[in-house]
Amino acid sequence: MCFNIQEMQSQSQSTHEQWEYILEDTGDVLQIALPVAAGMTTIIKGDWQGTKQFALSYTTGFLITHSLKKIIQKERPEGRNLYDAFPSGHTTSAFSGASFIQRRYGWKYGKWCYLGAAIVGLSRMEGPDGWHDHWDVLAGAAVGIGSSYLFTKPYEGNKVNVNFLSNGNDTFVLQLKYEF
Repeated sequence: MCFNIQEMQSQSQSTHEQWEYILEDTGDVLQIALPVAAGMTTIIKGDWQGTKQFALSYTTGFLITHSLKKIIQKERPEGRNLYDAFPSGHTTSAFSGASFIQRRYGWKYGKWCYLGAAIVGLSRMEGPDGWHDHWDVLAGAAVGIGSSYLFTKPYEGNKVNVNFLSNGNDTFVLQLKYEF
């Protein structure tokens, strides 16, 4: 790991606390980890339809976010003279991955992904750099969730289950279960 001496000195003289830097770094990692997890899940499950749906929804969210940044040109907080605050790209990315997992595979996994995405949104507002305000983050979440819900259908998996049961004596049962 390479350390920048000037950056370390400025952090030690900063009015920000260590947890703010940790929060921002965590958000930077999760905004990539959530969509990567979504894509990898489709590949591991052999869910090629899901892979297509994720690629389409993630690309759509990315294009909408970056188009809105160019069109709206909202200034970033803290007077940075940067005009690309609305909507938050980190938040769009995180919520796109989280909402895909929830929509495709259910709330069992989705709830934890949404928690991670919420941490990303928080990191964009409360990190030491404060890159976004709450409107930027809410818009990013809406774009990520909206693009996923637009293109993603729930995973149907195997609807037919066949089981063989025995009580250990002379009784045997063949069970056929079909889920609608």
